[in-house]
Amino acid sequence: MSGPAYQPIEHHNRFSYSNILDRPRYDWPNGTRLAVFTALNMEVFRFGKGKGAGIAPPEQANSESVFSWREYGNRVGFWRLMEMFDDLDIPLQAQFNTALYDHAPDIAAKFRLRRDEFLGHGHTNSDEQGKWSEAEEKALIESCRDRISEEEGNPPTGWMSPWLSNSSVTPDLLQEAGYKYFMDWTTDDQPIWFKTRSGGRILSMPYPVECNDNRALVFFRYTSQEFADMLIDQFDEMLRQAENGTPVVCPISLHPFSVGRPYRMPAMRRVYEHILKHQDKIWMTTPGEICKHIESLPLGTVPGDA
Repeated sequence: MSGPAYQPIEHHNRFSYSNILDRPRYDWPNGTRLAVFTALNMEVFRFGKGKGAGIAPPEQANSESVFSWREYGNRVGFWRLMEMFDDLDIPLQAQFNTALYDHAPDIAAKFRLRRDEFLGHGHTNSDEQGKWSEAEEKALIESCRDRISEEEGNPPTGWMSPWLSNSSVTPDLLQEAGYKYFMDWTTDDQPIWFKTRSGGRILSMPYPVECNDNRALVFFRYTSQEFADMLIDQFDEMLRQAENGTPVVCPISLHPFSVGRPYRMPAMRRVYEHILKHQDKIWMTTPGEICKHIESLPLGTVPGDA
């Protein structure tokens, strides 16, 4: 054998490989095996500074037009989406930039009235925490926890980093700050446990990179109908898998500045009306409730729990 001697490849050591078909089976609380959640990304941006958006060339990413395109989501898109979600009685997880408490407090009040879940999502999506020092990242994670706790009466149990921007210690800092789960790794269709440096663990919750309106509509430039077809096909196939015995999670990720446009709303309504036709076969829920259920399962059921 020629070439360099064999060496194991680099590994994160957070979890071990696991084949989804060989794992123990379990039910969700209502006896089904397909959990469906909607994550609504509620974000606010610095004017003229920080992370831009894929709608424009890099040199224009912080232009007034791009800032206003994203701000449309808070002023208009969110409220149109909420009319639909109220009509259809869809529970939501608010992936919440804490700067919104000051910028648009009525958005928080709407989620609070509906008893939706608040998840820590940084202070603003203009910042990427993965580029910061450990001390700076720790301060962000803890300050977001404290602000949501102050406003909502309870700390968030979940976290998703702005732009999924991680450092090598993000899971450790989250677990040490009291978070129960995070959504930064899109590695599985089931929740799995990650090891942390303290000897503890934090749950990795499924999150969609492709069935995500910002990626699909803005980056990949799919049409509204194509995106709706993606979500329906994803749901239908996962329902088939669940009916064959595999417990899975079907996540949907939406951004009001993207999908909350009038011409995109009919396609989104079609998606949820389709899902609701199968309501007796699914658990329509939030990631926080999924986390609680996973925590209640016997050891040896969920990858990484023993």
